[in-house]
Amino acid sequence: MNRIRKGDQVIVITGKNKGQRGDVLKVDGDRVVVSNVNLVKRHTKPNPQANVAGGIVEREASIHISNVQLFNPASNKGERVGTKTLEDGKKVRVFRSNGEVVDA
Repeated sequence: MNRIRKGDQVIVITGKNKGQRGDVLKVDGDRVVVSNVNLVKRHTKPNPQANVAGGIVEREASIHISNVQLFNPASNKGERVGTKTLEDGKKVRVFRSNGEVVDA
């Protein structure tokens, strides 16, 4: 079970974007793309078939998954995540600090 999934709100804990918060747009192995975090500029060629205009495009680059933590709105901080099996056999993600179930 992945600790960080698409749609989760995370906070960057290290690097040039430390302290920034955003939603996970994509999880690709050990890298994640977070909205409005780690913006880079790319020069793109125009592609008329795909209706893409050329020029300098600013978009999000991926960040290693170890550099982000799941954001806990109760404590207003990033926290570690573990898993727990409920009585009915269902596995859920929980915050390690207080054992609260992650609702995502």
